[in-house]
Amino acid sequence: MATILTPPVTIAQLLYRLGGIAPERVRLQPAPGTAVEDDVERCKYRNGQKYLLELVEGTLVEKVVGQYESQLAVLLTTEIGLYLSSYALGILIGADGGHRLDFGLVRMPDVAFLSQARLAALQNRPAVIPFAPDLAVEIISPGNTTGEMDRKLVEYFDAGVKLVWYVYPTTQTVMVYRHIDQPRELTADDALDGEDVLPGFTLSIREWFSRAV
Repeated sequence: MATILTPPVTIAQLLYRLGGIAPERVRLQPAPGTAVEDDVERCKYRNGQKYLLELVEGTLVEKVVGQYESQLAVLLTTEIGLYLSSYALGILIGADGGHRLDFGLVRMPDVAFLSQARLAALQNRPAVIPFAPDLAVEIISPGNTTGEMDRKLVEYFDAGVKLVWYVYPTTQTVMVYRHIDQPRELTADDALDGEDVLPGFTLSIREWFSRAV
C-alpha cells in the first residue's frame, strides 16, 4: 500500500525528502509533485540528449551514472548474462529499464534480474516493469548521497526485492543486503555470490574491477 505523505512546501524540504540530492537533478517540468509514470518515458530526452529519470513522490529525478560506473554495470551484466545462458532462470534489465516499486514510485537499478516466476506476470512490453526485480544492483556514483541510497534500500525491500548489491567503486567494496539492517561487506579479496537468487553464480570482485578502466 502506498504511503501517504504530506507534500513538501519548499525546495529545501523536497531535496531533503529525496535524500539530500543536488537540486540540478530535479526536473521542474512537470512541476515537482505533479509528474506521473508516463512522464518517465516522455521526458527522458532533452536538447537531443537522453536522461535516465526516476519518479519519486510525483517528481522526476535524474539518475546519475558516470562513465566508470557504467563500465562496471556492463561488465557485471555480461558476467550474469553468460551465467543465464546456461541457466534459463530469468532475464536482465539495464539502467534504462524502470521498475514500479509502488504507486508513483519508479526506480532504475543499474542492473536488475527478473526471475521466470516474476516474468510470468509480465504482459506485452511495458515501458516500466510493473513490479520489483528479484535482484537490484546500484553502482554508487559520486553524485549519489547516503540519504538517497538509504531511501532506495527501504523502497526495494518494501517492494519485494530479494537481494540488493550496493557497489562502491572508490573502495572496490560491495555491500550485500538480504535485509535492510543486515548488510555484509565484501572486499576485493571476496567474490559476489548469487545465493538463492542466482544459484551458483560467483564473480571475483578484484577481477571485476580490474577489467574496468
